[in-house]
Amino acid sequence: MPLQESNFWLTTLDPPTAAPARAWPARVDVAIIGSGITGLSTARALARGGASVAVLEAHNIGWGASSRNGGMVLSGLKVGVESLVAKYGLERARRLYATSLAAIDCVEQVVREEGIACDFARDGHLEVAAKPAHFASFRRSAEKLERDFGHSLRLVERNALHAEIGSDNYFGGMIDDVSAGLNPARYVAGLARAAEKAGARLWPETRVQQVSKNGASYRVHTTRGELTASNVVAATSGYTGPATPAVRRRIVPIGSYIIATEVLPEDLARQLSPRNRMIFDSKNFLYYFRLTPDRRMLFGGRAGFFPETPDTVRESAAILKRAMLTVYPQLARCQVEYAWGGTLDFAFDLMPHMGQQDGLWHALGYAGHGVALASWMGATLARMLLGDTAVENPFAGLPFPRAPLGLYDGRPWFLPLAEIWYRLLDWVR
Repeated sequence: MPLQESNFWLTTLDPPTAAPARAWPARVDVAIIGSGITGLSTARALARGGASVAVLEAHNIGWGASSRNGGMVLSGLKVGVESLVAKYGLERARRLYATSLAAIDCVEQVVREEGIACDFARDGHLEVAAKPAHFASFRRSAEKLERDFGHSLRLVERNALHAEIGSDNYFGGMIDDVSAGLNPARYVAGLARAAEKAGARLWPETRVQQVSKNGASYRVHTTRGELTASNVVAATSGYTGPATPAVRRRIVPIGSYIIATEVLPEDLARQLSPRNRMIFDSKNFLYYFRLTPDRRMLFGGRAGFFPETPDTVRESAAILKRAMLTVYPQLARCQVEYAWGGTLDFAFDLMPHMGQQDGLWHALGYAGHGVALASWMGATLARMLLGDTAVENPFAGLPFPRAPLGLYDGRPWFLPLAEIWYRLLDWVR
């Protein structure tokens, strides 16, 4: 089979059915920009709470990174626990980390309640140490999590690592059994059905061009028409555009790319990943990989920092195949059948953020942890909009920084420099 520059996960979906004709709403309680996990999770919870909701999507429903990622439902945040404590203090750090665990429970609950057939499984994740010093850092992190956060991880010494991964590249590993995997395209499709069943209205091919204040409400200008909304939510992550400039200036879109092999023989697949973990390494310029439910090796990473284009997908496929063979030389004769890319959302502090900017609500900045966190943040943001004063939001009040000196307007001119910097860090540390 020749290489297809397309998202493998989409091949597992049933063909889409035509959306029913419906009247364009003049007014809604909440307009949500973006139909990824954040937007759909918010819409589902709002509609179940009785709010009128319009989800406005510039492309097809679930078009962005929500359906293109590796399907890893991970504990933790991009910022490690030691840095969390240093930046926010122990009590806030505990609440932030506990939210990452609650977010996995949130995904599991939605999958169960809505009967979403997305191969959700708590097979855990394995982080592998690219250098001996990284394994020493694993040990410190595991000790701190056990002592101060009440969460247990398991360390795997290098001589025992073959029970977890069929590679000689790494210097030990760290396992969290709480993490899970799923098929992200099926999960997003299930969320969309659930949101519509609850009463939300989804509008694909409806690009938001501008949001303007209109008294106590907002006027949302789209390519389909205008509507008035009491509240507007930017659920746009790495695809945040000029319609919400205050949020766009705080989010850096970074490309992430994935390849998927042909279906592997069962014995080879078991050798590569005996426990079927979600696996990623300890570098800044990291690789992440896993088996798909049909036994393909899915291998991804920051092959380039720029968001996806046909050229960057093609170039990244070659880079990732070479990298995959350094990890798994056993795959030398296996064909790569799919290659695709998506755009992740990084804040300048590498933290997720949920709140308001210029009156508009937002939830984004997941930095690769979006499957779980976007599900939880969407549901939590909906509770806040519905007036639930008992909502626990550990992200409330966190500074949401912009680039120093106002040198960023949403167009990431500095990505080549960032790429050089992180490659240098991986070399020296």
